[in-house]
Amino acid sequence: MTAVLETASQPLRVDDAAARTYLDQSARLRASSPAEAAPVLARISTRVRRDVLTTIQAAGMGHVGGDLSVTDLLVTALWGRLRLDPYRPDAPTRDRFVLSKGHCAAALYSTLASCGFFPRTRLSEFMAPLSPLNGHPNRVKVPGVETNTGPLGHGFPVATGCALGAHLRGDDWRTIVVLGDGEMQEGSNWEAAMTAAHYGLANLTAVVDRNRLQQGARTEDTKVLEPLDHKWAAFGWEVRVIDGHDHRQIAGAYGPSTTGRPVAVIAKTVKGKGVSFMEDRVEWHHKVPTDEQVRLALEELSR
Repeated sequence: MTAVLETASQPLRVDDAAARTYLDQSARLRASSPAEAAPVLARISTRVRRDVLTTIQAAGMGHVGGDLSVTDLLVTALWGRLRLDPYRPDAPTRDRFVLSKGHCAAALYSTLASCGFFPRTRLSEFMAPLSPLNGHPNRVKVPGVETNTGPLGHGFPVATGCALGAHLRGDDWRTIVVLGDGEMQEGSNWEAAMTAAHYGLANLTAVVDRNRLQQGARTEDTKVLEPLDHKWAAFGWEVRVIDGHDHRQIAGAYGPSTTGRPVAVIAKTVKGKGVSFMEDRVEWHHKVPTDEQVRLALEELSR
């Protein structure tokens, strides 16, 4: 811990080797078909899942279940679809990515590190005192983070504002925002959905991580969301329902709008995906695995 504290207050800097690899491979993945990109994206996702586990293990806290359910969605967006540059994280022409379910910061940080926005070694500082890698993403501390998120229902309205800004300026950059399904119980999200449809923000893609679990319960036991696809359609969105762990389907769903309307992707996912004893178990929303459980999980992810 002493070594962690010595570096935790230092700003995050680009990892040159990882960033160069990312820029080259991301360009090739964006130019590939979803079927061609899928195997590469799957391998990256496995590495990110392993980093999520060791990051939360080192911190002794985190949201491992949601991190693992959202990993494939994050990796496909950042590696396979969006135009981002670790050397110029605030470039005006960049695409925008917002993780509205900000409590799954470990998955976002692990994905950003895989892209070279900062060295993977800094993941060991997650949640440490003075660390920029807070439990919720902070735009002024972490390169690649578009906006601070954590209070549910805030990220989607911000993403809608980003897309509206591009629309008004006539710019071609796009915005992808990932939401939790329990987060869809927040009224601010439906206000954002109405606004995006009203302005015809075809440059906006909203992705629901539909793992059907939220803190302490099933989403449908807390507040019924279904039929979620019909609700999005009624709000004026082009709706795509996919397997949220199939990289071919995800990459395809992240493609441009075909109707001139904003796109809603309902990604059917599994909380704790990739680790058998965590999958679809509500207790892993905010539970930290033991060292032995991490060992077993990493073994599963090596097969």
